[in-house]
Amino acid sequence: MKKERLKKDKLRFIIVGLILLNGLTIAFFLAKGSSVNHETVATVGKEKITRQEWLDEMESRYGKEVLIELIDQKVIETAGKKYEVKISDKAVERELTMFKTMYGSSGGYQASDENKWRQQIKSSLMLEELLTRDANIPEKEIKSYYEKNKSQFNLPDAYHISQIIVKTKKEADQTIKELEQGSSFSVLAMERSIDEFTANFGGDAGYINEDTERYSKALIDVVKNLKSGKWSQAIKVDDGYAIVMLHEQVRGKEYSYKEVKDQIRRQIALEQMDSPVSARPLWDELDVEWFYGKTEAH
Repeated sequence: MKKERLKKDKLRFIIVGLILLNGLTIAFFLAKGSSVNHETVATVGKEKITRQEWLDEMESRYGKEVLIELIDQKVIETAGKKYEVKISDKAVERELTMFKTMYGSSGGYQASDENKWRQQIKSSLMLEELLTRDANIPEKEIKSYYEKNKSQFNLPDAYHISQIIVKTKKEADQTIKELEQGSSFSVLAMERSIDEFTANFGGDAGYINEDTERYSKALIDVVKNLKSGKWSQAIKVDDGYAIVMLHEQVRGKEYSYKEVKDQIRRQIALEQMDSPVSARPLWDELDVEWFYGKTEAH
């Protein structure tokens, strides 16, 4: 049960994050296009493709989904004000810390996007609170959940790292030499790291901890002794040699029942609803009218 719940939480963060990113990107282009809609963005021989044609195509493919996301965001914001729902900074930071330490190496988290994640988490928490505001969960049930799932709220130390993996010790030593001479870690990772999972992100591996299966105890022991902004010497790994740089260490924390009581109440209530977490139930209440039709389902 716990593993299934964690997988669902992880999937929710990834999906919402990707939708938010895609939505904002497309919305930006749509807005920008209004003033330069006749600009040529490509030519094929003497034939031109204008920005307007490009934007029209994007709207036909993604417009409905983007509009739904924008409406959802406005619905959550409006309903939050109506019902005076407040999400504390502490709650947002707790969720962000839990996400980093539990899913950081595989959940799509990148440090450069931290503000985006905070906004996303705050919106998600507000939606959950709105959907479960009338739920009456017995205190006994909430306490029982906490006792049975204490490990879920006992977070280990986590380390945000980047890595460069090369095939030979000679390559590793040469890479370290270039780093010492001022070369960019992320550029070298993209140029020569053989680990495609992280190379595409400039070597950024997200947050790892002692339970992260992709990394050996020997490598994590090295990471523990690094200072922020510093990199390691060559470390022998299965595929060759790794050079690891530490960005940040997040100290582990065991959250008390009082700190996570509201979070557990929402989680139990949402499970009892047995329906997807969506802003859709709030649409009719707030009298949403939209381009694709007021009564059309998501």
